[in-house]
Amino acid sequence: MRAAPSPFDLDMMRIALRMAARGLGNTAPNPAVGAVIANETTGEVIARGWTQPGGRPHAETEAIRRAGGRARGATLYVTLEPCAHFGKTPPCADAIVAAGTARVVVGTGDPDPRTAGQGIAKLRAAGVAVTENVLEPEARWLTLGHILRVTQNRPFVMLKIATDADGSIAPGDGTAPHWVTGPEARAAGHKLRAEADAILVGAGTLRADDPELICRLPGLANRSPVRVVLAGRAALDPSAKLFATATQVPVLIVRAGAARPSDHDLATAGADVLELPPVRESLDHVPAVLEMLAARGITRLLVEGGPKVWRSFADAGLVDEVALFMAGPPDVHKAAFALQHHLGRLILQTTDCRPVGCDTMWRLRPASA
Repeated sequence: MRAAPSPFDLDMMRIALRMAARGLGNTAPNPAVGAVIANETTGEVIARGWTQPGGRPHAETEAIRRAGGRARGATLYVTLEPCAHFGKTPPCADAIVAAGTARVVVGTGDPDPRTAGQGIAKLRAAGVAVTENVLEPEARWLTLGHILRVTQNRPFVMLKIATDADGSIAPGDGTAPHWVTGPEARAAGHKLRAEADAILVGAGTLRADDPELICRLPGLANRSPVRVVLAGRAALDPSAKLFATATQVPVLIVRAGAARPSDHDLATAGADVLELPPVRESLDHVPAVLEMLAARGITRLLVEGGPKVWRSFADAGLVDEVALFMAGPPDVHKAAFALQHHLGRLILQTTDCRPVGCDTMWRLRPASA
C-alpha cells in the first residue's frame, strides 16, 4: 500500500502548481509545468522552476539549473510526469537522474505516447523514489489543454461572456466600445487572454465591435494570443483594427467553403486564411476548427463571442469552462438566466464566484467534467 503524501508534499505541490500557472498561454505547444526542489528534512525550498516562454527549457531542468549541486539528495515536485523522449532537448527524466535527486513527487501523468509512464519508469529504474498523483485533480486541470490536444486532438476551450446586470451583452455598432462592466472586470478578461494560446471571435463580432483582441495589461503586451476569426462565408474588411497588427500578433481566418475575393487583401495584411474541410452540419465546423488549431500547437482557446459562436460550442458539447463577467453584485438567478439565454441547455456548476471591482466574475464548468 502506497503511503499517503505528507502535508509537506501537499504544500510543495501547491507551490509547483502556482509556478505552472505562470506559464499558461506562453508555452504552446508544450504544457505549462511547475517544479519545486526542496529539502524534506529541513523544510527548505531550494529552487523553483516553470516552463519558459516557447515551451523550453522545461520546468524540471529550470529548477535543477537554479538548484545547482543542492539538487543532489533533494526531492523534486513536478506537476506533470517528466518527459522521457529526445526532442529539441534531452529527456527531463535523464536530467533528474543526473542531478542526483533522491525522490520525485508527480502531480499527474502525461498521456503523450512519447512519455505515458516511461518518464516515471526511467526514474524508478535509476533508483529514484517516485510518488504519483499528488493533488492530481488540480494538476490535471491545469494541464488539461495539453492532455486534450494529445488525447482528443483539440485544445481546452473557455467561453468568456460579459453581460450587464440583466444578462444582456453590449450592443455593437462598429463605433466606440460599449462597456457593460467596469475596468477591473475588463482587466480580469485581459488576464484570461494572456493565459490563452488563441482567442476566437465570429465574423459578426469583428464587424460590430472592430476589436483588436490583444492583451492590454501593463507588462503583458507580448502575451497577446493568436487571434482567430470564424468567418464562415462572410466578407471581412481588410481595414479592421485586427489586421493592422497581423504581422506582430498572428491572425487566422477560418473559412467554411471557398475563399472570398477580399481574402487576398487579408493575406497581404499578414493574416493566414484557412479553409475548413467540407462538413455535413454547421455544428461539425466546431470540432473541425478545434482540430485545425490543435494541429497548429494551440492548447488553450478563449472564445470571446459572439452569441452565435458561444451557442455553437455549447451545442457541440465542446466547452471546458465558462468565465461569466456580470455587471453588479452577484445574483444567482440573473447569472443562471444569462447562461441559459446564451448557452442553452448546457448544465454548468460554479467553481468560483468573486467580486471584480463593482462587478462579479463567475467561473463554471460543465457538470459532466
